[in-house]
Amino acid sequence: MSKSIAILGASGYTGAELVRLIATHPDLRIAALTGERKAGQPMAQVFPFLRHLDLPDLCRIEDVDFSSIDLAFCALPHATSQAVIKDLPRDLKIVDLSADFRLRDPAAYEKWYGKPHAAPDLQREAVYGLTEFYRDEIRAARLVAGTGCNAATGQYILRPLIEAGVIDLDRIILDLKCGVSGAGRAMKENLLHAELSEGTHAYAVGGTHRHLGEFDQEFSALAGRDVHIQFTPHLMPFNRGILATAWLDGDAQAIHKVLHGRYCDESMICVLPFGTTPSTHDVRGSNFVHIGVVGDRVPGRAVVVGALDNLCKGSSGQAIQNANLMLGLEETAGLLGAPIFP
Repeated sequence: MSKSIAILGASGYTGAELVRLIATHPDLRIAALTGERKAGQPMAQVFPFLRHLDLPDLCRIEDVDFSSIDLAFCALPHATSQAVIKDLPRDLKIVDLSADFRLRDPAAYEKWYGKPHAAPDLQREAVYGLTEFYRDEIRAARLVAGTGCNAATGQYILRPLIEAGVIDLDRIILDLKCGVSGAGRAMKENLLHAELSEGTHAYAVGGTHRHLGEFDQEFSALAGRDVHIQFTPHLMPFNRGILATAWLDGDAQAIHKVLHGRYCDESMICVLPFGTTPSTHDVRGSNFVHIGVVGDRVPGRAVVVGALDNLCKGSSGQAIQNANLMLGLEETAGLLGAPIFP
C-alpha cells in the first residue's frame, strides 16, 4: 500500500527535486504540495518540466489535512522550518531539508545561525540524516534533519578516515566547489547570469561557513576530541553538483583501502580504482556519490576527491532515502535511476 506524502515548500529547487524523484517511486504518493507565495497555482505553472504529472495544486500549509499524511518533507527556508514543524501533529513523521535541526546543541545553533532556536526540544529529538552512518537511528526516528549538501560531501570522504585513524586530524584541508542551485531559487544579484557566468569565487572564507558547525559536531564526536578542518567553498557557474577535494597527511593506499572497505557494500557510494578521480558529470541528477584517491607527489600525503549532486544526494534524494527507512520501505526505492549524461 502506498504512503501519502506532503511536500512543504514545493516551489523551491529541493521541493521540485522531491516531486521529480517521487514521481517514479513505487511506494510514495504525493497528497499535498505547499507554496505560500504560489498557493493556488498548479505545479505545471511553477515548474513546466513537471507538467506531465498529475499533481495537486499548491496550497498553504494550514490547508493541508495532515490526518491522512504518513510523512511530510519540509523543504522550507532556514529558520522557517522550526516554527512550522513545532506546530505539526506530534505523530507525523517529518524529514526536514533545512538547517534548523542539524545541530544537536542549541548553543551551537545560535553560534552558527545568529539567533536562538525556536524549538529546542525538537532540536534535541531530531536524528542527523547522513543515511549511511545513522541508519538505525533514522529507522526509529519521527524527525530527521537532512544534512547540508556541502557537509554531506565532505563527510562522505572524511568520516571513515577519521574513524579509522589513518590521517592527521590537525592537517585536513577541504576545498569545495558547488553548483549555483545550492544557493536556492530566490532572486539574488550575485546569482544573475551576468554576475556568475565565466568566473568563480570563494565565499565564507576563513571559517565562517555554517556547514562548519556540522563538520565540528560530527568529526569531533568521531575523534573524541576537537577537530577543526580548514574549509573553503567556491560558487561555480554550473547548475548542479559538488566536487570536494581534501588534502590529507596519511598513506594514500591505506586511505583508499579504508574508504573501499567502508563503502563496498553501499548501494549509493562508489569508491573508484586507486588513482582515479570523479567528475560531477558522472553523478548529475542521481543519488550516487563517487570518491577517488590519488597519492601526492610527496610521500605520506594524499588527495581524496568526492562528487555528488547537491540537489539529489546532497538534499532531496537523501531525504527520500531517509523517508524510505522511516516508513519501512526499501532504502533505495525510487533512487536507482542512472545519472544524466552528458
